Amino acid sequence: MTISLERTAASLPVDFPELQADAIGDGHQHLTRLAAEFTLNRTMFHAMYTCRVNDELAGIGAITDEPAMTVRPAWRMRRFYVHRQFRRREIARTIAGALLLEAKTKVFIVTVHAGDDGAAKFWEAIGFRPVKDQAWSHDARC
Repeated sequence: MTISLERTAASLPVDFPELQADAIGDGHQHLTRLAAEFTLNRTMFHAMYTCRVNDELAGIGAITDEPAMTVRPAWRMRRFYVHRQFRRREIARTIAGALLLEAKTKVFIVTVHAGDDGAAKFWEAIGFRPVKDQAWSHDARC
């Protein structure tokens, strides 16, 4: 199994619709929002990474400014998705690690809104801490 990570800049991958279809089939609409946001304002993304397994698009994730007001600069992990066929193979961890490196010298914290208990467990496993009374569910200091 060959895993490759790629920083996405000018366009979404040509096979993005297949990943989007899997997300919709899994009950998630956020890749549809990602496509719309990327089309309207790709500069809102500080970075976006895709991960491939044997040349198949396995996952995607991005990072933007934290939309809620913060005391110190913060970025938010956004639009993470790993194809159901490629889960539990370090894909999400690989993408998250690359995005955290992008943020490391630029912001004080990175936030995320975990959509469900499984996502919360993932973010906590890679060092994010749950928070209360914020516009996000978890954060990590850079």
